[in-house]
Amino acid sequence: MRFAKLSLIVLILLAVLVPAASAQENGAGLTIGFSQIGSESAWRTAFTEAVQAEAEARGINLLFSDAQQSQENQIAAMRAWLAQGDVDAIVLAPVIESGWDDVLQEAADAGVPVIIVDRNVDSDPSLYVTRVSSDFVHEGRLAAAWLAAATSGNCNIVELYGTVGSAAAEDRHTGFSQVIDLFSNMTIIQSETGNFVRTEGKAVMESILSSEDPANICAVFAHNDDMAIGAIEAIKEAGLVPAQDILVVSVDAIPDIFDSMDAGETNATVELSPFMGGPAFDAVVATLNGEELPKWIPVGGGLYTSRAAYDADH
Repeated sequence: MRFAKLSLIVLILLAVLVPAASAQENGAGLTIGFSQIGSESAWRTAFTEAVQAEAEARGINLLFSDAQQSQENQIAAMRAWLAQGDVDAIVLAPVIESGWDDVLQEAADAGVPVIIVDRNVDSDPSLYVTRVSSDFVHEGRLAAAWLAAATSGNCNIVELYGTVGSAAAEDRHTGFSQVIDLFSNMTIIQSETGNFVRTEGKAVMESILSSEDPANICAVFAHNDDMAIGAIEAIKEAGLVPAQDILVVSVDAIPDIFDSMDAGETNATVELSPFMGGPAFDAVVATLNGEELPKWIPVGGGLYTSRAAYDADH
């Protein structure tokens, strides 16, 4: 009889505790601060929405902060969360790589794990748990490999650079350069920053087309689709045919770039997946459960030259 009562108690405890453990595996009930760079591009907006949807689906209380392209705003938001003591973890999409040491140390001292997403930081890796991101160098290599094949390794290139100091811009440039340096007749003749913004991409391209003989420009490599779309507008306004007179390859794979492909105005795009919320939240749960994680969790994507090919993969 005593054994039967004990077994009943065990069953009741299992019934109560197992659902709680299962929920915790998804992060349900956790409060997580998410510091986002801003909304400078359609991809960034899609990324934010994907993280918010993932948090809602998991039952995570997500404290969202839009930094509006300001590192100072990001650091202030993180310090506010730490001062209030109401976050279990912080997910940080850093606007630039440097300048994070102090606030990351403060988070570590408070016992609040930090997950880096999308872009990178140059801080001591011991100050954060892991980074969930695409391989930006590989993205640059893919774009350059496509362009080398499309032009038989003979091309003068305009590079529309992302935000100076950001991992996405620095690494995409590095990967792209590694490939074109293999070809003696492939050269970046102008490289200007458009800060990942469509209007700035257009303004930069207008300036370049006014200072450079358009016949000397073979292609535009834009660090994101929004700048590419801005450049396409400038190319058309200059009386040229984008994707023919000047080839266009970029990174992100947002819906607008496929509209441009359908119109015959863009040649190729490399996908940057916006679905990093799931792996980031998994990393939060794992580290809170005492698990060791690699310092980088890659999220991959391919190169696409048509909407049909992209849709087939998704």
